[in-house]
Amino acid sequence: MTHNVELELGGAILRIQTGEIARQADGAVLVSEGDTVVLGTATMSEEPREGIDFFPLVCDYEERKYAVGKIPGGFVKRGGRPSDKAIVTSRLIDRPIRPLFPSGMRNEVQVITMPLSVEPAHPADVLAMIAASAALSISPIPFHGPIGAVRVALIDGEFIINPSLDQMSISDMNLVVAGRFDAVTTVDADANQVPEEQVLAGIEIAHEQIKRIIKAQEELVQLAGQPKVEVPLFELDQELLEEIRNRIADRIARTLREMAAQRLDKQARADALDDMKLEIANEILPDYPEREIEVVEAVDKVTKEEFRKLIILERTRLDGRAPDEIRPITTKVGFLPRVHGSGLFTRGQTQVLTTVTLGSLEDAQIVDSLEEDGMKRYMHFYNFPPFSVGETRPLRGPGRREVGHGMLAEKALAPVIPSEDEFPYTLLLTSEVLESSGSTSMASACGSTLALMDAGVPIKAPVAGAAMGLMTDGTNYVILSDIADLEDFSGDMDFKVAGTATGITALQMDTKISGIPQEVLREALEQARLARLHILNKMLETISEPRPEMSPYAPRVMMIEIHPDKIGDLIGPGGKVIKKIEAETGASISIEQDGRVFITAVDKEGGEKAYKMVDDITRDVKPGEVYPGHVTRISDFGAFVEILPGREGLLHISQISPQRIKRVEDVLKVGDEVLVKVTEIGPQGRINLTRKGVMAPGTEGTGGTQRDRGPAHETGRDRGQDRGRERPRQGDRIGDDFTVPRAKFRPKR
Repeated sequence: MTHNVELELGGAILRIQTGEIARQADGAVLVSEGDTVVLGTATMSEEPREGIDFFPLVCDYEERKYAVGKIPGGFVKRGGRPSDKAIVTSRLIDRPIRPLFPSGMRNEVQVITMPLSVEPAHPADVLAMIAASAALSISPIPFHGPIGAVRVALIDGEFIINPSLDQMSISDMNLVVAGRFDAVTTVDADANQVPEEQVLAGIEIAHEQIKRIIKAQEELVQLAGQPKVEVPLFELDQELLEEIRNRIADRIARTLREMAAQRLDKQARADALDDMKLEIANEILPDYPEREIEVVEAVDKVTKEEFRKLIILERTRLDGRAPDEIRPITTKVGFLPRVHGSGLFTRGQTQVLTTVTLGSLEDAQIVDSLEEDGMKRYMHFYNFPPFSVGETRPLRGPGRREVGHGMLAEKALAPVIPSEDEFPYTLLLTSEVLESSGSTSMASACGSTLALMDAGVPIKAPVAGAAMGLMTDGTNYVILSDIADLEDFSGDMDFKVAGTATGITALQMDTKISGIPQEVLREALEQARLARLHILNKMLETISEPRPEMSPYAPRVMMIEIHPDKIGDLIGPGGKVIKKIEAETGASISIEQDGRVFITAVDKEGGEKAYKMVDDITRDVKPGEVYPGHVTRISDFGAFVEILPGREGLLHISQISPQRIKRVEDVLKVGDEVLVKVTEIGPQGRINLTRKGVMAPGTEGTGGTQRDRGPAHETGRDRGQDRGRERPRQGDRIGDDFTVPRAKFRPKR
């Protein structure tokens, strides 16, 4: 039997249906909006997993190309590894639902969401979040939901609920909010330097819609929900825990205060905590000889409780900082001599080295996801090697955490990256975490700013970021700036905020509690703004603006605009002309359909030569202009002179000299270089030339044309500046030289 509920959301009908497909899953729903249909399923193992101390929840967002009528590219038509978009969406689904399962649950839960049909007007990711919640809510799996989720765009100052892809492309903010009926639990946003107040307003609007989505799911639970089953929960014996707490709590609190006063570094703190817990456990174990695991767990739990009390009630952090205090910051640029740009950002014991590699537009990444096709010229990759936390483990490919942190740092800088017309390069940033003690993703954003400015990339504004934390006992709360290791692990909120001095560029909030009230969000955003400004000031002390010149090891790109009708002339039959230019100059050339030509060269000389050759081939011949040329053929009635590559004109015998000559060969021979003026261009495009008026005195009647001269402003490259072209050209130099392109010929995007 099928059941469905509907509500109007952002001008469209959101429908949640169950009972027709995937009926062997514990819970399954179809969520649709327009022509977008997403399947959400939830399944739980019958028995808890043994030997673990965490909740084994897995969320998978499975892209299927058939959903948009595509056959996957490449050799493997089945499809390969999940795209970065799919990985980030899987994390986006996981974050708001994970805190809503019972504490101590060890049964495996797998949530799979699968877009079956996707319409660009209705993106699938937010619908997948709703599908996951609805599938869990109607299932017998213990789950303290449901949650709702919406996307909010900001276009011309107006908030749009669940915008289309076209609307998102012109929006100043892409804000995804998830939450329960009484509070927001997750925020994920990228924004174009949007002020905090507008972000808060967007969150408030989103929460109102979230309440409506939750009510719809509760209605579906009434129609089709199954009774929740009881599962074994791992929890300490409360009597044992209370006995141990009474014995050791004061001692642990005293030791933690002493550690805070000493301002120990990460390793010293970890060693001191381990020594303290081991000493206490060894003292207690003789009284409970057969309950070693429970004793160790109890000591650890009491230590965390006292650590939280120290912060919440005494506002003292384990490293001695005040709640709003930022760890010491040091920054360096130009750290690596041969890379195109590098920045080393150190904040406390978190250290990230970010590098910039510049390439031609040919190096752009092909994007082929459900929602987007095209080329991506700005990328950021994040690596977290085990030595950064003093561990050893096998080196594998990037996991979900690495992909997610890299995407967050990438979003933080995206609004300030110059456009392709301003800076025609592909930019690849790589952040290597060298030391980790909290907030490495925001350190990567700071390192990216340093590296970009070191590389001479004209970013619109510098970006910095900080991770905020929260600890609360239900009555009191403390917001922490620049959270470190234990504060992240034991806290109730991880709130990462990046931006410029003007506003927010990226935001990500996760909670381990049921939600964050609006007034706490407001306070956290303001404290994050002050932290960001402090970090920015420290960074700008090292480098205040992008370098005026790029690294000598970076490629140079020059752009010239030609009339689209000239593209065929530049390419030549079978690419003969463009291949010849590349072979002679060592430059790489790519052509856009709109007539933009990108010339990439490693050295200035090759780029200049390629530019001139392209300019010569594509520029229009104008009557009255003087050109240097060389004689290619001689006939009885005159000589043919090539004035531009592939462009010949006729120099009639009567126009070779002011004096009458009997034979062309008496004055000119094949290969002679001459200065000629274009007198006219005939109806069939025939070019007529003359030497009269352009020959230097004393050279009339001679063929030694190296003495031919035109006016100084009409020789060489200078003549091209006043040529009356049909279409203006642009030779944009980047840094002290120029740069490169993409494929040989690409359709206009």
